[in-house]
Amino acid sequence: MGKLSAGDRAPAFDLASDLGKNVKLSDFKGQSLVLYFYPRDNTPGCTREAQAFTKLLPAFKKAGADVVGVSRDSLASHGKFRDALKLKVALLSDPDLVAHKAYGAYGAKTMYGKKTMGVIRSTFLIGKDSRIVRVWGSVKVDGHAEAVLEALKT
Repeated sequence: MGKLSAGDRAPAFDLASDLGKNVKLSDFKGQSLVLYFYPRDNTPGCTREAQAFTKLLPAFKKAGADVVGVSRDSLASHGKFRDALKLKVALLSDPDLVAHKAYGAYGAKTMYGKKTMGVIRSTFLIGKDSRIVRVWGSVKVDGHAEAVLEALKT
């Protein structure tokens, strides 16, 4: 799958969540969705990102969107991460990287000057019609949730 861009249909997904049920793209029909991919539970950047989205969740909901995080971590890991930080965003488990690859959130990246394969921190704003509204690739965590909220409001 190549890079997704605004106007593309969002790839369908059906992933287990920390809420005890599977979550699918179709669950969000008629509302906007912020789908963010992050490398790993309980790491500094991922923790700050999850906390920022949790803090702004009421504003996202008021603007007509839900927020969902996706990583390769297990549901057990997600549960500990959620409980330790009192996270309010649903966390989806994608151990086989199916959704990651469909959204282009896994691939070659450069870390500390070395090329590696890994999760590319990415966020997708998906509209009520299940089309991509905006894509943020290689996200820098600080200020990101606020930038996504601003984009949603405009």
